[in-house]
Amino acid sequence: MISHGDTAWVLISAALVFIMTPAVALFYGGMVRSKNVLSTIMQSLFILGMVSVEFVLIGYTMAFGTDLNGFIGSFEKFGLSGVGYNILEGGTIPELAFVAFQCMFAALTPALITGAFAERMKFKGFAVLMLLWAIFIYNPMAHWVWGDGFLAQLGALDFAGGLVIHILSGVSGLTICILLGKRRGYGKSSMVPHNIPTTVLGAALLWIGWFGFNAGSALGANELAANAFMVTQIAAAAGVLGWVLIEWKRGGKPTILGAVSGGIAGLVAITPAAGYVTILPSIVIGFIGGGICYAAVAILKEKFSYDDSLDAFGVHGVGGIWGALATGIWATTSVNPDGANGIFYGETDLFFAQIVSIGVAIIFAVVGSTVLYKIVSAFIAIRADENEEILGLDIVEHGERGYNAGIFAGSPNFLGDSEVDAVRIFPTVPTSQN
Repeated sequence: MISHGDTAWVLISAALVFIMTPAVALFYGGMVRSKNVLSTIMQSLFILGMVSVEFVLIGYTMAFGTDLNGFIGSFEKFGLSGVGYNILEGGTIPELAFVAFQCMFAALTPALITGAFAERMKFKGFAVLMLLWAIFIYNPMAHWVWGDGFLAQLGALDFAGGLVIHILSGVSGLTICILLGKRRGYGKSSMVPHNIPTTVLGAALLWIGWFGFNAGSALGANELAANAFMVTQIAAAAGVLGWVLIEWKRGGKPTILGAVSGGIAGLVAITPAAGYVTILPSIVIGFIGGGICYAAVAILKEKFSYDDSLDAFGVHGVGGIWGALATGIWATTSVNPDGANGIFYGETDLFFAQIVSIGVAIIFAVVGSTVLYKIVSAFIAIRADENEEILGLDIVEHGERGYNAGIFAGSPNFLGDSEVDAVRIFPTVPTSQN
């Protein structure tokens, strides 16, 4: 029987998860240079439109259609055929409400990847690559974990997307940014965020949306949703502390960018565990998540010298891996009888299932993203050339500029990175106000 309360909560949660993709656009948009702000925001918003259509046509049936040998869903629900207002199997909501909820997850995931290759990918190549990624990487992985695929059969737990969303997007982002190469001047020129308040606004909206992300995954207005809601808040708060305290100790100053990054890291870490752990472990999960994500961003990236522009791997990949492991440590059936007990409660099977599922997600993301990148790059130019990077993708790809007031030759917001670039591209334009 359909529960109106459960249906209302899932639809509200779907709307909260929808907010997260524009929030990613603002979060990432504030961290790039001003000449790339619109192109960065455009990537997330375009994905929201493109993947929503893709998911309705084939994504839902690939992920949640009848299982075919543990690998993929059947195509019986192509274009949502037969979905209608039927009650979700084993649930209390219309299946169409579940489709809406899952559609928002599918749209958000590739948007997270864009932070890894920000400021250097041409739009046409980006659009084709992300569409293929959604079809051939996200949809199968969603089926393996949430659609009764082989990882679900193995016993892996992922309440709201640590494996399917964060590890998959973070590792894919790292793979693509390495294949794409570093931004022009990376490590030599200043590439500081141009508008941190915009990033803070995006982070705040992400935090709000995450309540729908995690608590909505209970698929009902019930005790499990309440638990997921509360551990989400506490883990995010602990993530802020974990990141800022280490940053403060190591760098001498606590930063607002560090605070919001720590909050996101805590949210990522608790995502797979939100429906399986109690309150106190969520503090540990969030705090450690903030700390290890800071280490990945501040130490690991510098050591290996890869240009993960906005730290998609450092936060989502690393945080997702930790969260999946933490689920195997602190999960308890006292929170969710449909889950399993972790190491802390005397059982090891879940922890080993989590390790296997993490390995599968990493390998699939690396191999799948590499193959798709090579295929697309064989037919379409993906990397912006040097002059296009100097001009900025806003002008080159979209014919727009985010900020038009006060632009003059030689200004940091002029089309180039510096006066030298301005002269190089427009030799007749004066490079000072004199």
